[in-house]
Formats: sequence, structure tokens, C-alpha cells
Amino acid sequence: MADAYASFDKLESFMKDVFIKVGVPPDDAAICAEILIESDKRGIDSHGVGRFKPIYIDRIKDGIQNPVTNFEIVKDHLATAVADGHDGMGHVIGKKSMQMAIDKAKKYGLGMVVARNSTHYGIAGYYATMAAKENMIGITGTNARPSIAPTFGIDNMLGTNPLTFGLPTDEDFPFVLDCATSVSQRGKIEHYERINKTMPEGWVINRDGSSETDPAKALVGLTKDTCALAPLGGLGEDTAGYKGYGYATVVEILSAALQQGQFLKALTGFDESGKKVPFHLGHFFIAIDINAFVEPAQFKKTTGDILRSLRASAKAPGQQRIYTAGEKEYLAWLERKDKGVPLNDSLKKTLKSLVEEYKLDSYQFNF
Repeated sequence: MADAYASFDKLESFMKDVFIKVGVPPDDAAICAEILIESDKRGIDSHGVGRFKPIYIDRIKDGIQNPVTNFEIVKDHLATAVADGHDGMGHVIGKKSMQMAIDKAKKYGLGMVVARNSTHYGIAGYYATMAAKENMIGITGTNARPSIAPTFGIDNMLGTNPLTFGLPTDEDFPFVLDCATSVSQRGKIEHYERINKTMPEGWVINRDGSSETDPAKALVGLTKDTCALAPLGGLGEDTAGYKGYGYATVVEILSAALQQGQFLKALTGFDESGKKVPFHLGHFFIAIDINAFVEPAQFKKTTGDILRSLRASAKAPGQQRIYTAGEKEYLAWLERKDKGVPLNDSLKKTLKSLVEEYKLDSYQFNF
């Protein structure tokens, strides 16, 4: 249980200022900080401020991610486009790509933009929600560092590869399905390590087929290829792990083949000598204008009716509530909007070290 909180605005401003300190232009720094804090606002602690330093700041300092983003459109054809991010900030590449898809959808009914040579772009749900806010259906996906073993395999070949959808509703929050195609993902394992919590069996497998429940060992193993994540559905075919494996493969193809980008083991972040290199990730973004099919209000009403019917259906014994995608994140925001983001000891230590390193003494976090 966290014993300290930091306000959304303060954390967002702090992350923006640190990004600027490491060379990210102010406007781009604001985009990156906005998307990171959105994760914390939604209660997705695996992809917010907890990843700020190790995933973004450290990679910029290591020289494997460019703080200045050169967003280049290499092909533009009516409703489609191909972008090259030149290993810049994934959040900036992601937001510009989805905005371009939305703009195309307004003109043509549908827009799709794919990006290559990008970096980690934060929570995929942010981009899908961008479309939902414009009365559109948003779809996005990205490949990532090899983590998932194929069904009947033990090598970590595929990334956690989320396949994410955002749909507007007539409720206070959109339907947003944002989840990895693995049983769990690195960000959640990192979160378990920060709070010193043992992982459930079945998340991570060793090369002998046994479950690894120590998050620290799992993170090392995923890097050294001695561990792998189980695909969504689990190991083997009995619990339909082949479905997660199949969906992860679809995302891998759509994140590499259309943009002729890197894939599978080329995304480890290391060269053959073990030296750190850029990840060269790929993403895809789709926006579908609902107005091209039906009045948005009608779509939202039908969608809302479906979701309300699901939540009102019979509960399993001992269960008090049924949720629909995006609801828990909305409830997390209601809980956190006044209290702020909960900070565990590891995060407090990280924030203090950044304040000292970048001489941002104006930020006095009350721990």
C-alpha cells in the first residue's frame, strides 16, 4: 500500500521538465509527459511514471533513443500513409500518426498510418481513445522486445504486442480494450519487482518448462532468453494459448510487413556483441469514422446498451460486479483525481534521484 501520493499535474510537469533536460523539445516533452501521466490516471501503473526513467530517460542517455523526433512521411496515399520515426520519441510518433489517421478518416471514412523505426509509445489505449473522442473507432498495435514463446516453444520470439480498440459510448467513458497478447507483460513484472511481490505461476516459463515466479529473475531471463512469457490463454493448446500466439503474430506482421520494419529477434535492443542499439519498433494506427456508417449517437447508444447488458447479467457465485473494458480505468481515475498517483518506496527513491540529478529543486515531493 502506497504511503505517499503526487498530484497528476505535478508529476506531469516534472516529467516534462526532465524530458527537456535530456534534450526533448518542449512541445514533444509535453506530449510524452501527457501520455505517461494518462497511464497513471487510469490506474495502469505498469506504463506510467514507473517507466519514466528506465524506459525513456535511460535510453536517451544510453544513446539508443533520439530525444529530437524526426517524423518523416515516406509514403502518403489518400487514406493511408507510412511514417519513419528515426528512433525518436515513440509517444510523439504515435500521437502524430494517429492524428494523421483521424484526419484521413474525416476525409475518406477510414484512415490507416503505419510507423517504423519508432520506440516504446506508452499505453496503446491513449491512441485508440484519441479516435474515440472524435466519434471514431480507434485501433492500434505495436511490436516490442521478444518476450512471448510460440505455442509448444520456449524461445521468447514475439513481443507482448497489444491489439487495442477504442470505441465511443453514451456513457461517461469509452470502451477501451488495451491488453497484451501475453498472459502478462514486462511492465507488470517490473511493477511486481518494485513492490517485491511474487508472480503467479503460468506467467513466465523457464527453458525447462517450469514457471518462474520471481519477477527479478524473470526480467533477467527475458533479456538473456532463458525465460519467456506465456501467450494469452497460457501454455500449450488445452487453454487455447494458440489464440494469444496467433493474435501476437498478427500484430507483429502489421507492425513490420506494411512498413518494412524490424521484427522478432531483431528487436532485442542489442547487437551481436551485446552492445545496446535502438529498438526500431513498428506501430499501426487505424481510425474509422462512425458517421460513414451510422449517426454517432445511434452507435454510442447501441454500444452503451451492449455494455450495460453485459454488466447487468448474472454474476458468478461470490462475485459482486461485472466490468466492461475501460470501466476499471474510469473508476481508477475517479479515485485518483483528488488523491493523485500512489508512490511506492522505489518510485519515491527514483523521483528524488532525478530531482537531484537535474537540479529541479522546485519540485519538493512530500514523502
